[in-house]
Amino acid sequence: MRAILVIFMTQHLMNASGQRDPMTEQEAQGYFHLFVAAVYLMPVFGALLADFFWGKYRTIIVLSLIYCLGHLSLAVDDTRLGLALGLGLIAIGAGGIKPCVSAHVGDQFGSGNAHLLGRVFGWFYVAINLGAFLAMLIVPWLLDHAGSSAAFAAPGVLMLLATGVFWSGRRRFVQIPPAGQQLVKDLNWPALGKLALIYTLIAVFWALFEQIGSSWVLQAEKMDRRIGDAELLSSQIQALNPLLIMLLTPCFSYRVYPFLNRYIQLTALTKIALGLLLTVLAFAIPAAIQMQLDQGLRVHIVWQLPAYLLMTAAEVMVSITCLEYSYTEAPKSAKSLVMAAYFLSVSLGNLFTSAINFLLQYLDAGARLSGAAYFWFFTGLMLATALLFMRFARTLENRDPAHTSCR
Repeated sequence: MRAILVIFMTQHLMNASGQRDPMTEQEAQGYFHLFVAAVYLMPVFGALLADFFWGKYRTIIVLSLIYCLGHLSLAVDDTRLGLALGLGLIAIGAGGIKPCVSAHVGDQFGSGNAHLLGRVFGWFYVAINLGAFLAMLIVPWLLDHAGSSAAFAAPGVLMLLATGVFWSGRRRFVQIPPAGQQLVKDLNWPALGKLALIYTLIAVFWALFEQIGSSWVLQAEKMDRRIGDAELLSSQIQALNPLLIMLLTPCFSYRVYPFLNRYIQLTALTKIALGLLLTVLAFAIPAAIQMQLDQGLRVHIVWQLPAYLLMTAAEVMVSITCLEYSYTEAPKSAKSLVMAAYFLSVSLGNLFTSAINFLLQYLDAGARLSGAAYFWFFTGLMLATALLFMRFARTLENRDPAHTSCR
């Protein structure tokens, strides 16, 4: 659904009278990142439900149904009211289940096979991105050929089907009961403080990464997208990210990481630091492309491909590593809560990008930070963050090497 959100808001949004009422590009980018921020803020709500009251399994079932209602709202009402209601319900549902699903995956593994967690989270990530890849090809096509109702309804119907399948396995899963008040006693506050510092710096990564769905799509709208006799939709280009995830995740697990381990001590924090540096290079590419577009030159969409490759490689090193690191550092009774704390970094990153876009729309700063300057601003911010993270990681590893090695 996110693949078409910016295009829907800038081209297909209607008012109550049935007339087109589109948003400006900056307004749409602002609301897009505000929505993503809400999705990644709601894991705190879902984690509290899971770890305090319902347990992970029941929380996933209930909030998945709320998610489906959000898609129903988007499918039947293409006004700003329907958009707000639909996105609100999806944020509650999708955001609420995020920490529970990833933690529930980890719960299926005990002491005998805990060494497989790293690879399991990698394949879990592949599964998510297989769905995303297919959706990013099909949903934009549905929007273009069948309208917004069909495009928003299709993911909702599939999510309802997935919820039914998940419910059918209720007697097969390992289900950890909620901890209730014991949760507060089990929390390791120094460990949480260390994770909070890491997550704060990771938030900048997400401020850039999530722009694959906003500024990169809007840039693609202005590029030559013809491949032979066909023309790609600007929102379909995003399908490169999940496709590359499926290719790069096993490649990194079985080839890249073992190779790097021969030359450096490849800890979890080292992986993340390398990923942040790759993000700098990835975002510099659309900045260079935008410089050409600002001069009135026609640029082919193929020049975005290296940016997607580098950004996806960075995602493998940052996101998957953070998932595993967060799960292994969390106490057993607070897995969902710690996962939620990690997802807050995604929310913070999107809140930052949303705020920047709203400020650019309403303040004079928009003239000074438009076009290529917008992309170079985020590139410079990422470089400063990567260097700061490297210094922090080195200090942390020297202080506590046993808890920073890869598991």
